[in-house]
Formats: sequence, structure tokens, C-alpha cells
Amino acid sequence: MPDTYLEKAELHESALWQALKAARTPSVFTLELTARCNMNCRHCYLNLPANDRQARARELTLAEIDDIAGQAVDLGALWCLLTGGEPLLREDFFDIYLALKRKGLLISVFTNATLITDEHVRLWREYPPRDLEVTVYGVTPETFERITQRSGSHSAFMRGLDKLRDAGVPVRLKTMVLRSNFHEFPAIADFCDARTKDYFRFDPFLNLRIDGDLERNELIRSERLSPEELVEFEHSIPKRLAAWEKMCEVMRDNPFSLDPHRLFHCGVGKGAFSVGCDGMYRLCLTLVAPETIYDLRRGSLRDAWERFTPAVRAMTAASSECGTCSRLMLCHWCPAKAYLETGSLEAPAPYFCSIAHAREQSLQFR
Repeated sequence: MPDTYLEKAELHESALWQALKAARTPSVFTLELTARCNMNCRHCYLNLPANDRQARARELTLAEIDDIAGQAVDLGALWCLLTGGEPLLREDFFDIYLALKRKGLLISVFTNATLITDEHVRLWREYPPRDLEVTVYGVTPETFERITQRSGSHSAFMRGLDKLRDAGVPVRLKTMVLRSNFHEFPAIADFCDARTKDYFRFDPFLNLRIDGDLERNELIRSERLSPEELVEFEHSIPKRLAAWEKMCEVMRDNPFSLDPHRLFHCGVGKGAFSVGCDGMYRLCLTLVAPETIYDLRRGSLRDAWERFTPAVRAMTAASSECGTCSRLMLCHWCPAKAYLETGSLEAPAPYFCSIAHAREQSLQFR
């Protein structure tokens, strides 16, 4: 993959992250409109069937979404990401989108593009989103539909993407790096390069299910690259390899020291928050441990932000095993991932430990 992708992505993400860290009020929030999806992707940590009545019944109503968004704007929010599941499954998506637009919010939408109609295109041409982000699972129907587990999904995806591009609606592309599409990654990169407005991003780290479904978790694990494969993949991308080498150099010259009693060492809950489709406030979308979520149907967003968030960030760890590990900067451990992997907010996650060891060993021998 050409370096320009990563250069642009890093500039964009680092600028956003610095703004978030400096914010005293929430600048950005993620709104999960539904957990339902018309596809059944092998790696998905969330999706439920499109016709799941119980899931639909738990979803926030238009009035509740409008109220939460108003509270967010009052706190200082400027930007809202709409995600799912597949957000376009909501029959009231147009009303939700326009309600948020009327509040002056910048809006981004994550979609699989398979449900896009001419009506969506007209909406976004008249009231443009900040951007639409679409996932590319593969360039061939065989690979794409192996991952989505839905026949015809590739042609629906191409039709939706072409509608957006033909209408001049801004689109960003991304991919998940899975065992099922790893062999197509160079072709996926070329596909995205030819169609995205500036850069495309990719993610090889797959979260386990938030509902703890054992069968689905095994499927997700089967799609993960091994630590050795992941490191080899990173070494094939000059910019990413250079970033890890620089980090290791900094760590050797300036060993970092973290408070072993703190649970959260990341920026979660600083400048941003997430709201699940059931109205549950989370410091980040994947932080779902019961003691870290707040029911907005029973309280206010201001209380969640000003009282509850600091209380969660102040949580302490009974063990300092991960917080004092010298390889912490080489792994992707965090309390949210630890909970999904182990059921504990502070337990080491073997998969992420193995990644850290593999990275350390590979970089030592370069």
C-alpha cells in the first residue's frame, strides 16, 4: 500500500485526537442507531438479524434520539457519527438524519452501502454529510460474500457505492483485514485508491462479541490473523513499520511509567462518548461492562458526562499486571477489549499479549 494512504490517515486521526484530548466538553459522539444488520459478517462483534423484533423494540425512538442529540449540543458537541448494525435499516433514518442536521451537527455515517437508494442520494446531495464511510470486504463476489454470508451482497454493495460516487457524495473507504480476505488486500487497496476521496483505512484487530455469543466468538477468532502474520503484514507497510520502530526507540530511551493503580490509561471519555441503540451511554462504543454504562432513559446526558464519566475513569485496578507491563505500548490491550476477551476489565488478554511479544521480537532483530 502506498505511503500516502497512511500519511493522510495519520495526519487526520492525530489532529482529531489532539483536539479530543484537549476538549473539556464532548466534541464528538457516536450514536448507534441499531444493532440489526441485513448482512451477517463473520467478524462482527454486534450484529443481530434485520428482522429481530426484540432488538427493534429496544432501539431508541426518534423522539429519544432528538432529545439526546439536543442535550449533546447543549454540552458542546459538534460532530455525530451514525453507525450500527446497519443504520439505513431504520425506517425513520431520514427523519433522524434531518433532526440532527437541524441541530447544526456535522454528521458522518457508517454504512455497508447495500441499502442505498436514489432517495438516500437525494438526501445527501441536498444535506451533505461530513462523510460516509463504507467497508470493502473484498473485490471479488466470492470473498465479499464469504465474509458477509449473504448471497448478492457484493452486487448490492457495488450498486450502492456507484450511486454515491456518480452523485458526487463524499465517500471514505475502509476494510477489515481478515483471514478470509487477506489474500486480496493489495487488490482491495487498489480498489479503494481508485474510488475514495482521500485515503482508506484498515483494521486487522477484531473485537469479540458484546453479547458473549460463544459460537460467534469462535468464528471471529478463526478470522483473526496470527500474531506472526499480523507482524509480517505490518512489516510490509513501510510507514507502519517505521512508526513501530520509532516507538520502540522512544521506549528504550525514555521508559514510560504508569500509575499501577489506574485502570484506564487511554483517552476514553475525553472529548467523546457513545450511545448504544438501547440508550446506554458508554465512554467508548466497545466498553460494555455493566459498571461502565449509564442508562440515558433514566438520567441525563449532563449527569453522565459530568459525574459518571469521571467516576469511571477514576476506577482502580486490583492488579497492576497490564498497567506496569513494559510491552503495553506494543499491544492493543485496554479495559474494553479485556472485558470482551476475558469478562474482566483488567485481565490480560492472551491474544494481545502474543501480538506484543511478536512485535517486540521482530523489532529487536531488525
